[in-house]
Amino acid sequence: MINHVSIGVRDIARAKRFYDAVLKALGYTCIDEGATSLGYGNDAASFWVLGVEKPVPADMASGLHFCFDAPSQDSVKAFYDAALGNGGACNGAPGIRGDYGTNYYPAFAIDPDGYRIEAFCGR
Repeated sequence: MINHVSIGVRDIARAKRFYDAVLKALGYTCIDEGATSLGYGNDAASFWVLGVEKPVPADMASGLHFCFDAPSQDSVKAFYDAALGNGGACNGAPGIRGDYGTNYYPAFAIDPDGYRIEAFCGR
């Protein structure tokens, strides 16, 4: 249903370092790059990071988060480690979340701009 989503960040270089690392762990790359934009995906960019003057303020109570498909539990762990190693913060360590389903294996992080992100494997 959704073709792509975009987020705004203050520091595009910092965001590139962060998202290059965390999305590489899931098999995604920056496939479209401009002076103020980064497009991540496989065949087409579906997650865009835009350098802007006024990004949406981080709000933990908003319910907003972005979940990325992960090919394996190991890649979920690698995503989490990359997030924490590149300026992100923990928002939930990798592991089964039985209340979401018997095979729901996610990890949750907060990027340097305060966006909540998740990697998920259902195997």
